[in-house]
Amino acid sequence: MLRAIYPGSFDPVTYGHMDIIKRASAITDELIVGVLNNNAKMPLFSVEERVKMLKEVASSLTNVEIVPFDGLLVDFARQMNAAFIVRGLRAITDFEYELQMSQTNHKLEPKVETIFLTTNIEYSYLSSTTVKEIAAFGGDISQFVPEAVIRKLTEKMNLKGECD
Repeated sequence: MLRAIYPGSFDPVTYGHMDIIKRASAITDELIVGVLNNNAKMPLFSVEERVKMLKEVASSLTNVEIVPFDGLLVDFARQMNAAFIVRGLRAITDFEYELQMSQTNHKLEPKVETIFLTTNIEYSYLSSTTVKEIAAFGGDISQFVPEAVIRKLTEKMNLKGECD
């Protein structure tokens, strides 16, 4: 069985993330979307909220499992018995960083390979940070994130007093 991990913070999940999830799930028997709990960052959504959003928007993909994790990605890959790490590339600057990470991960765990999927050109500019910034200024984010995410993001921004 071919099992892969697509890791990320998904704060929030965007259509770009969903594009990679759909495409990766089509080429693997099982795709584990690993939601990183990174204490060094200050995410807008808790790891539990991000997992819940991802479960909702990926519910139609029967071979996708959403799992929170912290620590080293290669340790998570070992724990999940995954042979591959899937990473999405938007631009050449992503590749430089991702190449270094994949080489480091391979040095730490030679049995785990990294595969890269280039982002659909429609989403090549898109990031969670951009979505949060647009939402904070009351902009329309409907072309960037699923409806379920819009609701949660609007609710979160309203609580923080950052959204019109």
